[in-house]
Amino acid sequence: MDQRTELSEFLRSRRARLRPEDVGLAHYGGRRRVPGLRREELAQLAGVSVAYYIRLEQGRGRNVSTAVLDSIADVLRLTRAERSHLTHLVRPASPRLRPALWPQRMRPAFQDLIDAMDGVPAYVVGRRLDILGWNRLARALLGDFAAMPPEERNMARQLFLAPATRELYADWEEKAAHIVAHLRRDVGRFPEDPKLCTMIDELSATSADFRRIWAAHDVQDKGFGRKRLSHPLVGPLSLAYETLTLPADPDQQLVTYHAEPGSASARALRRLAEWAAEPAGAPERPSEAAASVPSVS
Repeated sequence: MDQRTELSEFLRSRRARLRPEDVGLAHYGGRRRVPGLRREELAQLAGVSVAYYIRLEQGRGRNVSTAVLDSIADVLRLTRAERSHLTHLVRPASPRLRPALWPQRMRPAFQDLIDAMDGVPAYVVGRRLDILGWNRLARALLGDFAAMPPEERNMARQLFLAPATRELYADWEEKAAHIVAHLRRDVGRFPEDPKLCTMIDELSATSADFRRIWAAHDVQDKGFGRKRLSHPLVGPLSLAYETLTLPADPDQQLVTYHAEPGSASARALRRLAEWAAEPAGAPERPSEAAASVPSVS
């Protein structure tokens, strides 16, 4: 991914979502050629020259100070995730310090831990939202990860390219926006990752929905919330989810789902757990699956 293009498009998209009156500027009517704040207006509010800001938006401002970046972020009302994304785009780390090309694996002891989470669907994602590990109930709830070729064990690929996964999420549009915003964040952090770039190119070429959502340049790092699912075996579920970053590898995250005690969703999840525990429905562990499914990557 070209960092200068990413930076330029990101800043333009953030300007476009603000109106002059949103930031205390008088609007005197008349049609504006482009939506949102003009470059001149943003520069004025941030306390920098127009020429300086234009250089930054064109990707030629890597020596910009932290104070100026903070000022621009304040004017644009960036979220914490968006501020971090802006910093990565303006000041990319040396490729030597970025582990994008290093293989990611989940520790066997951590697999034992999520296997022991009785009644709790749990899985681990890494960079690019690759699915690195899962327990039985996660496989029963979200998809047969063990049966997928390794290159398809990815949340973005499943959401946009697998019809069954699309039908699973009752709030598919919200889930899709979250997934794409997460990939945007990864692009800012790991622009030299060829697998990430290839996947984004493939999704852009094959999914109109992905292209539409990707063009918004939204960035998120949402760690908790609620998802409504429509499961083919147990019907509708309303589940809370939590996302926890693993200290040993900050690029790995544990995702868990749980239902409100005593609710219909809790009863449905319990029925699903009973099915998953039966020999015919018992999933393989990720390590076993990796041995049984040939890699074509």
